[in-house]
Amino acid sequence: MALLHDDLWPRAGAWPPADDGSWDAAILGVPAFRTSISPTGAHATPGAIREALRRYSPTLLGPPSVDLDEVLRIADAGDVDEPDGPEGEAAVRAAVRTLRRRTDLVIALGGDNSLTYAVTQGAAATGLITIDAHFDLRDGVSNGSPVRRLVEDGLDGRRIVQLGIADFANSAAYAQRAADFGITVITMDEVRRRGAADVMAEALAIAGADGGAFHLDIDVDVCDRSVAPGCPASVPGGLAAWELRALVRAAAADPRLHSADLAEVDATADAPDGRTVRLAALCVLELLAGLAARRSAS
Repeated sequence: MALLHDDLWPRAGAWPPADDGSWDAAILGVPAFRTSISPTGAHATPGAIREALRRYSPTLLGPPSVDLDEVLRIADAGDVDEPDGPEGEAAVRAAVRTLRRRTDLVIALGGDNSLTYAVTQGAAATGLITIDAHFDLRDGVSNGSPVRRLVEDGLDGRRIVQLGIADFANSAAYAQRAADFGITVITMDEVRRRGAADVMAEALAIAGADGGAFHLDIDVDVCDRSVAPGCPASVPGGLAAWELRALVRAAAADPRLHSADLAEVDATADAPDGRTVRLAALCVLELLAGLAARRSAS
């Protein structure tokens, strides 16, 4: 069904293609899916998120109200073709590196969680915050291994914070691996007990230590399955949608955040109302809202 047109109610997502100019934020599709542990249609997700963005307004109510399209220069850099495998990851790194020269924030639309590896490296991040129910410290190359691969390639585990790690979704062996790497783990229960602002403040201090740039991995399967049925690994009892959105905006308001990714949404397995993809689209807007907050504070 066609969306209603109203000149007084602009829609988000109508961003121009990236050219040779500079922007505050750039969107990049990274439709990785070939190494996923479970079958997934995550390669369809970047396009689905772009479509879902049209359902929302770019307006923050404030007060005063702010139109993100008026205060930010936002561009869409299209998709990286075939981002899986060594050649694909090299292409992702190159695309992110190029965008970072011309923009303050690169937002990568996945795709499965394997994209975190190449996007983090392309952005030259020295810290990492994951919002994820899982450690992603598995052996091998898959959507379950990007954090381990980053550490083994030189990212200091003491500059990594993992928010939302869930009971019954991990193993004792990987919990020990996280401890051995020096990773700070803040469990889902602790996120709920302390609240988004408190845990994110700790995460920012660690991942952004000494003013270093950090990458934010937003794995939507951290959310409750009722709001994220399109995530193969989401479970009942995960975070509420508003909790994820609050964490994302808090991270994006920090000037040390130079890149972020959205991962593990399978648009082909979503509920009929598209609730998982719509939540991912809202996370894009929350990233932009945080970026706008930086501008108003400076």
